[in-house]
Amino acid sequence: GFGCFFFSSRRRHTRYISVTGVQTCALPISDMGTGLPEIFLAVVGMALLMLGAFRKKESGTLVAWLAAVSFLVAAVLVLLGANQTTLAFNALFVVDGFAVFAKILILLGAALTLLLAISYNERARINKFEYSVLVVYAVVGMLMMVSANDLISLYMGIELQSLSLYVIAAFRRDTLRSSEAGLKYFVLGALSSGILLYGMSLVYGFAGTTSFDSLITVFAANEGGTQPVGVVVGLVFIVAGLAFKVSAVPFHMWTPDVYEGAPTPVTAFFAVAPKIAAMVLFVRVMFGPFGGLIDQWQQVIIFISLASMILGSLAAINQNNMKRLMAYSSIGNMGYVLVGLAAGSETGAQAVLLYLTIYLFMNTGAFACILAMRRQGRMVEGIDELAGLSRTNPAMAFVLSVFMFSMAGIPPLAGFFGKFYVFLAAIEAGLITLAVVGLLTSVVAAFYYLRIVKVMYFDEPADAFDKPGREISAILVGTGVVTLLFFLILSPVLNGAGQAVRVLFSA
Repeated sequence: GFGCFFFSSRRRHTRYISVTGVQTCALPISDMGTGLPEIFLAVVGMALLMLGAFRKKESGTLVAWLAAVSFLVAAVLVLLGANQTTLAFNALFVVDGFAVFAKILILLGAALTLLLAISYNERARINKFEYSVLVVYAVVGMLMMVSANDLISLYMGIELQSLSLYVIAAFRRDTLRSSEAGLKYFVLGALSSGILLYGMSLVYGFAGTTSFDSLITVFAANEGGTQPVGVVVGLVFIVAGLAFKVSAVPFHMWTPDVYEGAPTPVTAFFAVAPKIAAMVLFVRVMFGPFGGLIDQWQQVIIFISLASMILGSLAAINQNNMKRLMAYSSIGNMGYVLVGLAAGSETGAQAVLLYLTIYLFMNTGAFACILAMRRQGRMVEGIDELAGLSRTNPAMAFVLSVFMFSMAGIPPLAGFFGKFYVFLAAIEAGLITLAVVGLLTSVVAAFYYLRIVKVMYFDEPADAFDKPGREISAILVGTGVVTLLFFLILSPVLNGAGQAVRVLFSA
């Protein structure tokens, strides 16, 4: 017989309609409206797949531009539905201020990194329409992740994202490094998914529910008492699975190899949108269903935050490859973001969103510079290749210096405010040691950021780079201006982040 898999809202049930013995189900209009951005992108993905299949070789660039435009349209749809908190699909899916803020960052990051890939893919002869389609479905998974209100929908979003990313990492099949990166990411990603799923099953077994709202109620009922050991063990496994997704130590081992081996536009995409989605999900899970168990998880978050900051600052010192350096930089940045999570407060969550906003522009711009490192038609990735860039291409040297100074946390650039507010949240929460270690690792990390500036301005110049494409030049200018003048928009971004996280603490 035929079955119908469906979701229904809590207040309205889906009606069955029998037509010639086949049962169909009609989704409630309100639920479809709540999930309109995700539904729109899913339909766009199928349409782009058909377009690419019929146009074949000539479709790569067209599909990429259409996908980037579709992300901007989806961002408009997200903003249109940002009026209030709405539950849909039997409370598996939630749209609130927190999700809206995160979705805008994800869609913007995906659009920018997709545009960065166009000229690279054309030159590398991998300008295939499947790349953009995979990015679209990865973004659908990310949007589902940040709107998850149940452990099941959380896992579905993560897997939809991950399956697309595994393929993208190995997209340049004719190079051994790319294939190796995809295989490593797949094997370790499957392991992390198993760990996450096992933790979720333990929580379900002991709590009797997977719904975030119900878990809050169950844990609140035991407040003041001892939670079952199985719940705590399950929570540890969930934290481990999510820590892998954000490249936090000790679950970071895949990051340097995958960043170096994957095509550079893929690395740029990995470093931005998936990291933002995973960290936002981390915050929602920890402050949502497990918010009442902060005594059980805070020490774990403090440990992985400390370990990530220390390793990210020390391991990058001897790196000579820009992409590997950015991998360790990303690990360190996630450590700083986790400081805000470890604070366990509304101020900490607000600082997390602010940091992720700044991180989006800094990293996108830095990878645009790496993509502009092309000499005589060949990509170069060594830090030494930047020697004397201030004399051969002063504009690019200045912009890259802005990003490096910002990542080092030097005021008044954007990166300074990100670190300032996460450290402030830690101090307010009494985590003085965490803030001090964060400050010290920032000083250490400044060495390898400033080393790049030294190479550009004080070393003997090498041959000039090829002229970058229009997309890369435009993104370099845009992200550079935002990073340099972020203090002008600090107040509205900070206020927006504060309003976004308030929903997590309103209960």
